[in-house]
Parts: sequence; structure tokens; C-alpha cells
Amino acid sequence: MRLVFFGTPEFASRCLEKILSSKHQVAAVVTAPDKPRGRGMRVEVPDVKRLAQIRGLKVLQPLNLSDPQFIHRLSSYNAELFCVVAFRILPEEVFAMPPAGCINLHASLLPRYRGAAPINWAIINGERETGLTTFFIRRNVDTGDMIMQEKLQIKPDETFGDLHDRLADLGGELLIRTIDSIEAGDIKPICQDNALATSAPKITPRLGNIDWTKPAREIHNLIRGLSPRPGAYTARKGRKIILLRCRPYDTIITGSKPGEIIKAHPQTGIVAACGTGSLEILELRPESGKTMSAAEYVRGHRLTVGEVLEKLIG
Repeated sequence: MRLVFFGTPEFASRCLEKILSSKHQVAAVVTAPDKPRGRGMRVEVPDVKRLAQIRGLKVLQPLNLSDPQFIHRLSSYNAELFCVVAFRILPEEVFAMPPAGCINLHASLLPRYRGAAPINWAIINGERETGLTTFFIRRNVDTGDMIMQEKLQIKPDETFGDLHDRLADLGGELLIRTIDSIEAGDIKPICQDNALATSAPKITPRLGNIDWTKPAREIHNLIRGLSPRPGAYTARKGRKIILLRCRPYDTIITGSKPGEIIKAHPQTGIVAACGTGSLEILELRPESGKTMSAAEYVRGHRLTVGEVLEKLIG
């Protein structure tokens, strides 16, 4: 099929790469505008644009998706299908344009985890299973009729980054199977049950501020659900530390207050007490520092037993 691909981040670019290896023809790519980022305001090119340029594809980067010039140019490609992965909300004049429809790949088993951050929230909430859904885009976000789903087990210590990569690899394959079925005319879309819907809102910085009065399992899920980005964090003597990998500590510890360091060893690392249970910290990144093991941190930053990690204030 002749299609236009919409997407911006790495997740989308990995799916696009799979489609480009299939029999289907990508007439053009629509992605976000380049943006200056960081202290030096260096211009950052979207991952999808970078891949599209390497593969010689036409690239559109509209500021306004309802702009008449963009609409006219989009229609000039005479695409049979639009394919959307990790992009903005499309206006109806866009998603209603192609004759075969406009499909989206969403990184959850819809109707669960509708929204911007389904991978993060599935881990934060301690889910053991997630997956991918392809569906037809409609006016309300993530509510369209489902075409295909692929289930995936979440590993006990898997982080957002780990699961993101596994889902991205499967996502391209699911998209190809979906497009093949649309082309063959053998799809049977299924209406979503809104009674089963849950939300996955955008991740805010405040969410990552660790509350050590919570159970160890809950903190463990928060840390891995936000790792490697944007990162769950704590404070030691008022300075921010991002925690990247951890696991619940099996040894029962009593008499320690939440956040208290109960182990700080230069070879075996850090254990901190929680509201219930304790957590072994495996990998972290100090503010303005590099990622390191917990043992490296103990050796280089003189962490001692009895210190208390706290919520970051301000």
C-alpha cells in the first residue's frame, strides 16, 4: 500500500524502519519541527526525520496540522493509508483523508492505558503484562476500533527503557501485519469497551520525587518505570540523585526510618529502608554527574550507614 507515516521519537523511527523493509511504499513522512534544546540551544532533529533523510524520503514538519498549505501538500501524495506512531493529535481533516483510513500503533492493550505514557504507567502500576494495539484513529484520542493486538510479559526488574525497546521492535512487525490485512480486506475491527478504559497521562517531573514512606515494591516500580528518563529521584543533603536500577532487598530489616541508609558498602553497594521493606540500589546518577553503580557512588561520595535519603524540596 502507498502510505504516509506520522511519528517523531525513536520508538516511531524503529517502526518506520520495519515498514521500509516491507513491500509497502512510504510516500512521505510527517514529523515534528526541529527544536533547540539544552544549555547551548543546539537544534535537535527528530529521530524519524533523521531516518527519513538517510532513506531519501520526503519530510513534512508542519507547525500547524490544520494549515491549508500542509493539507494540500499532504493530499498531493495520494496515499491510501496514514500510519501514526507516537505523534500529535491529528485533526479530522487529516485522519479522514486517506480512503483506507488512518491507523495508530499504541503501546498498550487498549482500552487500558489510553494516553501519552502507557509504557511508563504499566510498569509504575506493577503490571505483569502489556502489549501493543493497532486501531483506526477517531475524534477522541485512543478510542478508535481496534484492528490487532500483541501481548507481552513485563519482566520483574524491567525498566521503561528495556520495555520500550522490546515494544518498538514488535511494533513495526504488528504494523506490517495490520497494513497487510487492510490491503487484503480481511480485517474485523473491534469496538473498545470504555468501561475497561484506564488512563496513562503525561509524566510530570513531580511524579519522580521518591516518597520513602511508601512500600519497597511501589518505589521499585516507580524507579524502573521512569528509568532511564526522566528518572525517579531522591535527595541526599539537599542534592538530587537520580536512581536508575534497583531491586527489593530480601533481608528483613527492622528499626530503620524510611529513607535511612542501612547498607553502604564500597563493593556491594547501597540498601535503603522504605515504609515497608527495603530497597537495594544498583545504579544511579548524581546531579550533574555520570551514571555509576551504587558501589562506585559509595567509594566516591563517602555515603555512610545512618544517613537519610529524603524527598527533594523545591
